[in-house]
Amino acid sequence: MSKLMLSCCKVYISESRNKAALEAIERAAKLFPEAPIINKFEDEIYNRVGYTLVSKLGSKPSSDPLKGAVFAMVEAAFQSIDLGAHSGSHPRLGVVDHICFHPLESTSLEQVAGTANALAADVGSNLKVPTFLYGAAHRERRSLASIRRELGYFKPDSSGNQWTGGPKSAILQLKPDQGPDFAVEAKGIIVIGATQWVDNYNVPVFCNDTAAVRRIAKRLSGRGGGLPSVQSMALTHGDGVIEVACNLLEPSKFGGDQVQLEVEKLAAEEKLNVGKGYYTDLSQEKIIESYMKVCKSLD
Repeated sequence: MSKLMLSCCKVYISESRNKAALEAIERAAKLFPEAPIINKFEDEIYNRVGYTLVSKLGSKPSSDPLKGAVFAMVEAAFQSIDLGAHSGSHPRLGVVDHICFHPLESTSLEQVAGTANALAADVGSNLKVPTFLYGAAHRERRSLASIRRELGYFKPDSSGNQWTGGPKSAILQLKPDQGPDFAVEAKGIIVIGATQWVDNYNVPVFCNDTAAVRRIAKRLSGRGGGLPSVQSMALTHGDGVIEVACNLLEPSKFGGDQVQLEVEKLAAEEKLNVGKGYYTDLSQEKIIESYMKVCKSLD
């Protein structure tokens, strides 16, 4: 029996404290029952929420139900959240900071890249927000991290390692793929991509020594000579806790277990204590299973 053609989208929004805004975003998604929200992860300290949606692949990108649901969420987010009034300890570039499409089951990466491009065109032209593409959605397959580095994503703009307000300059360092060449403080910019599956895994380190945890994060990452395909950064997560927040680009090769052991080893060298890490989303298998359960309940 042939497998289903499914696609998944993860939507990261710079807000978790404004419940009315989140309710508006979720109401917008419910207008597209073919693309249900399968998981929601809120972090009040980071002031960030991640939604995971799944649908059957549409016959063409422009009419894909997943694209429709995500566009409705993005529009609702811009209507109900002001980035200029936002603050949190997680970096972000916009109200809707990051959207990524992933293929599931028999769907190809190129197919979800088509959906990502269709969404980017709609966001850029209809919502007038600078939109950047990465991964398979970009002609040169540039990385998410490279865009973020060029746009200053990794540098806190306030004391206490906080990110506050919207863009400090309307002039962008990088030309967007869609939308205007300038950012509005209330909205910021949006980054949309398509990649194979990525896991997010965060490990708490019990200290207030940001420099030490940054050394750990750097040595852990593939870029710093650590675990290949692991990206990591140090983020304040309340008093006495700094997290090593990781993107696991090849989780079947280097997953949470390996990251946990490596952080424990590196932290011991810094004479720091480490807690048990956690994933910010369900596994790929659990997401498919949950989606199938939702579909059965709608039958």
